[in-house]
Amino acid sequence: MVWTIDTTHSEVTFSVRHMMFSKVTGSFNVFKATLEIDEDHPENSWVEAEAEAVSIDTRDEKRDAHLRSSDFFDVEQYPLLTFKSKTVEPLGDRRYHIVGDLTLHGVTREVTFEALYGGQISKEHNPFGDRRAGLSAVTTINRKDFGLTWNFTLETGGFMVGEEVRIEINLEAITEN
Repeated sequence: MVWTIDTTHSEVTFSVRHMMFSKVTGSFNVFKATLEIDEDHPENSWVEAEAEAVSIDTRDEKRDAHLRSSDFFDVEQYPLLTFKSKTVEPLGDRRYHIVGDLTLHGVTREVTFEALYGGQISKEHNPFGDRRAGLSAVTTINRKDFGLTWNFTLETGGFMVGEEVRIEINLEAITEN
């Protein structure tokens, strides 16, 4: 069964070390996805998703403008971040590995999301009148693997921006069936 994302009940967020001692979080506010959820045969499930790079939001307009620039996402040249799954591996207890290709900044790398499937509610039991499913997924990437290499050396040692970026996705999906 094919599903789409209810963006008002979903989010795509990230976090990265800032100045070696804290974390900055942000989100992509414009995104969409289509997925197939086969509860009986999860290995037949798949997902295709995209986020608009220009929609990055860290709650600081100056930082967001820098992230949109050619120092980072270069949104003029690379407007979309995309993910297309290749395999879904059941791990038990509603947990899965979703392996696929993540493309950002013009670079594609295989990544593995650790996913937790929350289950479904039928349209007969849902006040919205549609069938819904929920899941969450998380992965960590090295931003340099995707050509996002800008940094600034701190006088006290270390760097302004960490290399590891944690990506977390929380989705509520909808189907009319």
